[in-house]
Amino acid sequence: MLKVNKLNIEVVYAEDDFVVVTKPSGLLSVPGKGAENQHCVTSIVRELFPHSIEQPSVHRLDMDTSGLLVLGLTKETHRNLSIQFQEREVEKRYEALLEGEVEENSGVIELPFRLDVENRPYQIYDPVHGKVGVTHWEKLECLNNVTRVSFRPVTGRTHQLRVHSAHKLGLGIPIIGDPLYGNGTGPGQLKLHACELIFSHPHTSKKLHFNSKVPF
Repeated sequence: MLKVNKLNIEVVYAEDDFVVVTKPSGLLSVPGKGAENQHCVTSIVRELFPHSIEQPSVHRLDMDTSGLLVLGLTKETHRNLSIQFQEREVEKRYEALLEGEVEENSGVIELPFRLDVENRPYQIYDPVHGKVGVTHWEKLECLNNVTRVSFRPVTGRTHQLRVHSAHKLGLGIPIIGDPLYGNGTGPGQLKLHACELIFSHPHTSKKLHFNSKVPF
């Protein structure tokens, strides 16, 4: 495991044509607009692996979300991994801490939502024009009015787990530290971590299973 710079990027696994890393909360997955937003996971990966293609990102995590990411370093492998995500063959699991007590033990959330174009990047519930996000969830524990939940998203919509947590038609309880849908006041506070990632090796098709310790 290799840690890089003060943000503690962890290289969990690496081969010549793909790499699995753990992203800390507060770091962009891909470059944003402006020179001040160019430092991100992909820029670090290109520095560590100079043979990488210009844009190795296969999937993303919100800046405030921490956890596992896989990146393709060659065009062929990038395409293979991207197709696995598009075909929903990749399994992902997240853990989160919610600001309250969830009464039920498990369930499936199916909620249509879309970008609020007047308030980017905020996502809003829209049963007419929204696209449905699907999330399986399970309550792990509840202590002092804080609930630890496991999420297994089927779809990969922007802010899906954050919206599904906070909206009254979802769990109705925001994730702790969420500055958009909850009571978070700044970056790096969101208690949402991508802790498990399973995908097929791009050459052998063998299932690869990675875990990341939840930091909260």
